[in-house]
Amino acid sequence: MTMEWWAIWLIAAGLLLIAELLTLTYYMLWLSAGAAVASVVSLLAPENYLIQALAGGVAAVALTLLTKPLMRRLKRGTGFRDAHEELVGKQGVVLERISAERPGIVKVGSETWSATSGEELHPDDRVTIVGRSSTVLKVQKTGGMPE
Repeated sequence: MTMEWWAIWLIAAGLLLIAELLTLTYYMLWLSAGAAVASVVSLLAPENYLIQALAGGVAAVALTLLTKPLMRRLKRGTGFRDAHEELVGKQGVVLERISAERPGIVKVGSETWSATSGEELHPDDRVTIVGRSSTVLKVQKTGGMPE
């Protein structure tokens, strides 16, 4: 029993979408969209695997290149709030020890985040968020010297 190529592309799109939901980086999202495009193309050209792969690849590359302009446009719209900008400057408390070599856990509001710092921080230390990359916060001890 052989599986149709449109189904294989669709399964790949679903798996990539699940991977995106776990990473929150947008990289897998565009690959997932490319696989979905390849799935549609495979319905139109079921025996032309090269065209399927090229269509999916072109879609993924185009979406990747258009991400920044689209996000800039979205940010200019009314009511857009960037979670990155909202977190910087907020205060939190260390739940799990943070060292220069090993990230720990901080609580900010009602949420817990992985966090790094250039200094040793211990549970119950008060911290201020000074930056964020993806899902990891950069913190420093409240009242401490900026890095």
